Amino acid sequence: MSASVLVAYATRYGSTKEVAEKVAAALREGGRDVAVENLKDVRSVEAYCAVVVGVPLYIGSMLGDAKRFLTQHQAALLKRPLAIFSLGPLSLDEAEAKGAREQLDKELAKFPTLTPVDVTLFAGKFDPKALHFPDNLLTVIPASPLHDRPASDKRDWDAIGAWASQLPAKLGLKA
Repeated sequence: MSASVLVAYATRYGSTKEVAEKVAAALREGGRDVAVENLKDVRSVEAYCAVVVGVPLYIGSMLGDAKRFLTQHQAALLKRPLAIFSLGPLSLDEAEAKGAREQLDKELAKFPTLTPVDVTLFAGKFDPKALHFPDNLLTVIPASPLHDRPASDKRDWDAIGAWASQLPAKLGLKA
Protein backbone atom coordinates (compact mmCIF):
# COMPACT_ATOMS: atom_id res chain seq x y z
CA MET A 1 0.00 0.00 0.00
CA SER A 2 1.45 3.36 -0.99
CA ALA A 3 1.23 6.63 0.93
CA SER A 4 -1.13 7.93 -1.72
CA VAL A 5 -4.62 9.23 -0.87
CA LEU A 6 -7.64 8.70 -3.10
CA VAL A 7 -10.20 11.50 -3.27
CA ALA A 8 -13.14 10.04 -5.17
CA TYR A 9 -16.50 11.60 -5.89
CA ALA A 10 -19.90 11.01 -7.42
CA THR A 11 -21.44 13.90 -9.28
CA ARG A 12 -24.32 14.60 -11.57
CA TYR A 13 -23.64 18.23 -12.49
CA GLY A 14 -19.99 18.72 -11.46
CA SER A 15 -20.31 20.51 -8.13
CA THR A 16 -19.06 17.60 -6.01
CA LYS A 17 -16.15 17.12 -8.42
CA GLU A 18 -15.12 20.74 -7.84
CA VAL A 19 -15.19 20.22 -4.08
CA ALA A 20 -13.19 16.98 -4.44
CA GLU A 21 -10.57 18.89 -6.41
CA LYS A 22 -10.39 21.52 -3.65
CA VAL A 23 -9.95 18.80 -1.02
CA ALA A 24 -7.23 17.16 -3.11
CA ALA A 25 -5.43 20.49 -3.60
CA ALA A 26 -5.43 21.10 0.17
CA LEU A 27 -3.99 17.63 0.77
CA ARG A 28 -1.31 18.21 -1.88
CA GLU A 29 -0.35 21.49 -0.20
CA GLY A 30 0.51 19.37 2.82
CA GLY A 31 2.87 17.30 0.67
CA ARG A 32 0.53 14.37 0.08
CA ASP A 33 0.37 12.30 -3.10
CA VAL A 34 -3.30 12.47 -4.11
CA ALA A 35 -5.34 10.91 -6.90
CA VAL A 36 -8.76 12.33 -7.82
CA GLU A 37 -11.24 10.04 -9.57
CA ASN A 38 -14.92 9.71 -10.30
CA LEU A 39 -16.30 6.89 -8.13
CA LYS A 40 -17.66 5.10 -11.18
CA ASP A 41 -14.11 4.86 -12.59
CA VAL A 42 -12.44 3.45 -9.45
CA ARG A 43 -11.59 -0.22 -9.93
CA SER A 44 -9.64 -0.72 -6.68
CA VAL A 45 -8.62 1.20 -3.58
CA GLU A 46 -5.81 -1.22 -2.69
CA ALA A 47 -3.06 1.19 -3.82
CA TYR A 48 -4.17 3.91 -1.39
CA CYS A 49 -3.42 4.37 2.30
CA ALA A 50 -6.58 6.46 2.83
CA VAL A 51 -9.77 7.30 0.95
CA VAL A 52 -11.91 10.44 0.93
CA VAL A 53 -15.31 10.07 -0.71
CA GLY A 54 -17.54 12.90 -1.90
CA VAL A 55 -21.23 12.13 -2.29
CA PRO A 56 -23.99 14.54 -3.24
CA LEU A 57 -27.50 14.12 -1.94
CA TYR A 58 -30.33 14.34 -4.44
CA ILE A 59 -33.85 14.26 -3.10
CA GLY A 60 -32.66 12.61 0.10
CA SER A 61 -30.55 9.92 -1.51
CA MET A 62 -26.94 9.37 -2.51
CA LEU A 63 -26.24 8.87 -6.17
CA GLY A 64 -26.16 5.25 -7.31
CA ASP A 65 -22.45 5.54 -8.17
CA ALA A 66 -21.71 6.27 -4.50
CA LYS A 67 -23.83 3.37 -3.26
CA ARG A 68 -22.17 0.99 -5.74
CA PHE A 69 -18.69 2.17 -4.74
CA LEU A 70 -19.33 1.76 -1.02
CA THR A 71 -20.83 -1.69 -1.62
CA GLN A 72 -18.16 -2.97 -4.04
CA HIS A 73 -15.19 -1.68 -2.05
CA GLN A 74 -16.56 -2.18 1.45
CA ALA A 75 -14.01 -4.85 2.47
CA ALA A 76 -11.06 -2.78 1.25
CA LEU A 77 -12.42 0.38 2.88
CA LEU A 78 -12.45 -1.41 6.23
CA LYS A 79 -8.65 -1.72 5.99
CA ARG A 80 -7.87 1.97 5.54
CA PRO A 81 -9.07 5.27 6.97
CA LEU A 82 -12.13 6.68 5.23
CA ALA A 83 -13.54 10.21 5.34
CA ILE A 84 -16.77 11.25 3.67
CA PHE A 85 -18.05 14.65 2.63
CA SER A 86 -21.43 15.39 1.17
CA LEU A 87 -23.08 18.28 -0.57
CA GLY A 88 -26.70 18.40 0.38
CA PRO A 89 -28.55 21.47 1.52
CA LEU A 90 -28.99 24.25 -0.99
CA SER A 91 -29.02 26.95 1.65
CA LEU A 92 -27.39 27.70 4.97
CA ASP A 93 -30.77 27.41 6.70
CA GLU A 94 -30.34 25.42 9.93
CA ALA A 95 -33.47 23.31 9.39
CA GLU A 96 -32.46 22.46 5.82
CA ALA A 97 -28.93 21.53 6.93
CA LYS A 98 -30.32 19.38 9.76
CA GLY A 99 -32.64 17.57 7.35
CA ALA A 100 -29.81 16.96 4.88
CA ARG A 101 -27.57 15.60 7.67
CA GLU A 102 -30.34 13.22 8.73
CA GLN A 103 -30.68 12.06 5.12
CA LEU A 104 -26.92 11.53 4.84
CA ASP A 105 -26.80 9.60 8.12
CA LYS A 106 -29.71 7.44 6.95
CA GLU A 107 -27.90 6.67 3.67
CA LEU A 108 -24.62 5.84 5.44
CA ALA A 109 -26.47 3.60 7.93
CA LYS A 110 -26.98 1.24 4.98
CA PHE A 111 -23.24 0.50 5.30
CA PRO A 112 -23.01 -0.33 9.01
CA THR A 113 -19.57 -1.92 8.83
CA LEU A 114 -18.01 1.28 7.51
CA THR A 115 -16.73 3.59 10.22
CA PRO A 116 -15.48 6.79 8.63
CA VAL A 117 -13.02 8.85 10.68
CA ASP A 118 -15.04 11.89 9.68
CA VAL A 119 -18.29 12.68 7.91
CA THR A 120 -19.14 16.25 7.05
CA LEU A 121 -21.83 18.06 5.14
CA PHE A 122 -21.43 21.19 3.06
CA ALA A 123 -24.06 23.33 1.41
CA GLY A 124 -24.21 22.83 -2.33
CA LYS A 125 -24.81 24.51 -5.63
CA PHE A 126 -28.02 24.72 -7.61
CA ASP A 127 -28.48 25.84 -11.20
CA PRO A 128 -31.99 25.13 -12.49
CA LYS A 129 -30.90 25.86 -16.07
CA ALA A 130 -28.31 23.07 -15.95
CA LEU A 131 -30.77 20.37 -14.84
CA HIS A 132 -31.51 17.49 -17.20
CA PHE A 133 -34.71 15.50 -17.44
CA PRO A 134 -36.19 14.28 -15.04
CA ASP A 135 -34.44 16.52 -12.47
CA ASN A 136 -35.71 19.63 -14.24
CA LEU A 137 -39.30 18.58 -13.52
CA LEU A 138 -38.69 19.36 -9.86
CA THR A 139 -38.40 23.04 -10.70
CA VAL A 140 -41.89 23.23 -12.19
CA ILE A 141 -43.90 21.09 -9.75
CA PRO A 142 -45.48 23.53 -7.27
CA ALA A 143 -45.13 21.15 -4.31
CA SER A 144 -41.39 20.68 -4.92
CA PRO A 145 -38.88 22.52 -2.72
CA LEU A 146 -37.05 23.37 -5.96
CA HIS A 147 -40.09 25.04 -7.53
CA ASP A 148 -39.06 28.52 -8.69
CA ARG A 149 -35.87 28.29 -6.61
CA PRO A 150 -33.23 30.66 -8.00
CA ALA A 151 -29.73 29.57 -8.91
CA SER A 152 -27.32 29.64 -6.00
CA ASP A 153 -23.89 28.47 -4.94
CA LYS A 154 -23.68 28.12 -1.17
CA ARG A 155 -20.44 26.14 -1.12
CA ASP A 156 -18.19 27.64 1.55
CA TRP A 157 -14.73 27.24 0.04
CA ASP A 158 -13.00 28.41 3.23
CA ALA A 159 -14.83 25.79 5.31
CA ILE A 160 -14.07 23.12 2.70
CA GLY A 161 -10.37 24.05 2.74
CA ALA A 162 -10.30 24.09 6.54
CA TRP A 163 -11.91 20.64 6.70
CA ALA A 164 -9.46 19.29 4.12
CA SER A 165 -6.48 20.70 6.02
CA GLN A 166 -7.56 18.70 9.11
CA LEU A 167 -7.91 15.46 7.16
CA PRO A 168 -4.29 14.27 7.42
CA ALA A 169 -4.51 14.08 11.21
CA LYS A 170 -7.96 12.46 11.11
CA LEU A 171 -6.79 9.93 8.50
CA GLY A 172 -3.65 9.18 10.52
CA LEU A 173 -1.32 10.36 7.74
CA LYS A 174 2.22 11.20 8.70
CA ALA A 175 3.61 14.60 7.75
